[in-house]
Amino acid sequence: MAISRERKEELVALYRQQMAESQGVVLASYTALTMPQIQDLRRRARELNAHVFVIKNTLLDVVLKEQGLKAPEGLLTGATMAAFCHRDVPPVAKMLLGFGKEMEEGRFQVKGGIMERRFFTQAQTQALADLPGREVLLSQVLRAINAPASQVVGVVASGIRQVLNVLQAYVDKLEDAGKNAAAEAAA
Repeated sequence: MAISRERKEELVALYRQQMAESQGVVLASYTALTMPQIQDLRRRARELNAHVFVIKNTLLDVVLKEQGLKAPEGLLTGATMAAFCHRDVPPVAKMLLGFGKEMEEGRFQVKGGIMERRFFTQAQTQALADLPGREVLLSQVLRAINAPASQVVGVVASGIRQVLNVLQAYVDKLEDAGKNAAAEAAA
């Protein structure tokens, strides 16, 4: 069914807006998905702050060309869905790959995507999905930053403990000397 020129312009504007607001886009091919399956996919994407659209390849190509990008051969062919990632791309890529595994063979497959004005392949999408989440990465960075400070605290505390142990030994020695002197005086 042909789309009117006005509808095409609306879709180009929508894709342009989504691209501007996104950290990246993950593209997938699909065949024979039911409406409940598509709605489930869109719900999962919204939980990750992403929006999934069934796209017109030629219209997305127009938006890419406006931005000076040329899609690799075969990326924008067939029935295509685009997940526009408004926060982090790796969790969305992981979710889409998992969704593809839940479907029957060949019904949903991630093709690649775009991030930081660069295209990535299906294999790179898998590598991207294997990255730890944002919270995990942040905790690793904080641990790395905090480790030297913890070591310095341990060294300083160790030095203070040693000084306190020497002082306590001296106090104990003086107390023993005082007790021995008192015992000799009493005898």
